[in-house]
Amino acid sequence: MSSRHNPQEKAREVEEIKSLIQEYRAVGIAGLQKVRAPQLQELRKKLQDSAHIQVVKNTMMKRAIDECKNKPHLEKVGTDLSGSNIFLFTNLNPFKLALLLQKSKVKTTARAGDVAAYNVVVPAGNTGLPPGPIISQLGAVGLPTRIEAGSVWISRDTLVAKEGETISARLATVLSKLGIKSVEVGLIMKTVYDDGLIMTGEQLRPDLEGVQWSIGEAHAYAFNLSLNAAYPLPENIPLLLQRAHHDSYGLALSVGIFSHDTMADLIRKAHMEMLSLLSRCEEYASMGSK
Repeated sequence: MSSRHNPQEKAREVEEIKSLIQEYRAVGIAGLQKVRAPQLQELRKKLQDSAHIQVVKNTMMKRAIDECKNKPHLEKVGTDLSGSNIFLFTNLNPFKLALLLQKSKVKTTARAGDVAAYNVVVPAGNTGLPPGPIISQLGAVGLPTRIEAGSVWISRDTLVAKEGETISARLATVLSKLGIKSVEVGLIMKTVYDDGLIMTGEQLRPDLEGVQWSIGEAHAYAFNLSLNAAYPLPENIPLLLQRAHHDSYGLALSVGIFSHDTMADLIRKAHMEMLSLLSRCEEYASMGSK
C-alpha cells in the first residue's frame, strides 16, 4: 500500500525527513523541471559524496519542517514550497553547493522547445544511417549530405543552432537520430536553508568573473602597498631584496664606497668624469688661444 493511503507510512517518511534535517546543517531546494529520470540518476552519482538527494512531496516536507522546532527560521522555508522539487541535505557551504550543481549539469538530447546549451555543430562524417527519408530530414535543417558505401554522410561541419536558440521539433528529431546531445539539464537551486540563514537561488549565483577580478585588483593594491611600506612577506621578499640592493648600490656609487662589487663601475665613472673634464679643459684652452 502506498504512503498516500497509509498513515503509518506517511509518519515514517516524515520521521526520515526530520532525521535528515537534524543530521545536516543545510537543506537545499531545487527545481525538477525538465530533469528526466536518467539525468537525475546521473546527478545522484555525481553528488553522492557531497549531498544526500531525495525527492519528497511538498506536503511531507512541510510536515517535517513544522515538527523541527529546534531549527531557527526553518518554518519560513515551509511556507514557500511549490512545484516539483528535489531536496538536498548537505554540510557543504551553500555557495559551494550551488556551484557544484552548476558544474554537475549533464548533457542530453534535445526535445522541441529546448534551448541549445552551446553552439551545436554537426561534424562531417558517416552518420551510419542508410539512405532514405533521413536525407530529406537532414537537408531540411541545412545539413549537406552525400551517399557513400551505402551510408549517408555529412559533407562538412555545419552549425545548426547557436547557443541560446530554441531547438525546433524537426532539428530535435535529427539531432536525436545522430546521437548529438545539445541540451544541458541539472538542478537549479531555488532556496537554501543554512543553519538559520535562508538564501535564494539568485543570491547563490555570484558573478564569479567579477569576484575573481576584484580579488586580483585587491591583491595588486595590497602587494604594491607592502612594497612601498617595505613590509616583508613571503610573496614580496625577492622584490624587496632587489630594491634594497639597487638602492644600496646606487648609494655606494654616489659616495664612492669601494668594494668588490662597485670597483668596476667606480673606475668607469671616474673615467667618464675625467673625459668630461678633459673636454672642458680643451674647450677653455681653445677659447684662450683666440
